Amino acid sequence: QVQLVESGGGLVQAGGSLRLSCAASGRTFSSYAMGWFRQAPGKAREFVSYIRWTGSTYYADSVKGRFTISRDNAKNTVYLQMNSLLPEDTAVYYCAKHSASGSYYSLTTYDYWGQGTQVTVSS
Repeated sequence: QVQLVESGGGLVQAGGSLRLSCAASGRTFSSYAMGWFRQAPGKAREFVSYIRWTGSTYYADSVKGRFTISRDNAKNTVYLQMNSLLPEDTAVYYCAKHSASGSYYSLTTYDYWGQGTQVTVSS
């Protein structure tokens, strides 16, 4: 069983920054691939970013160049640094553990999810 707890959300003005954290339980965190997704009101949950256990990273086109995913295996934590935030980034952000196989951008390939943290960007 893996537990994921997100933190760091809040209200920020457009152009500002936030850093989200996702703390994971489990002694094998360093072997997990992890992802961030987001869900805006009335919209489907969508892929944001992904990091392999090797440190390789992937991003949705909408956040590329603005968001950075990273991990600290000693702290069992994955981060999402969000810069140059836009009102359209407003959503609940979720971290998730990727299962052993499947496309990293598909939410059906993730087997554990956090409870989410709200990010609101005002214009």
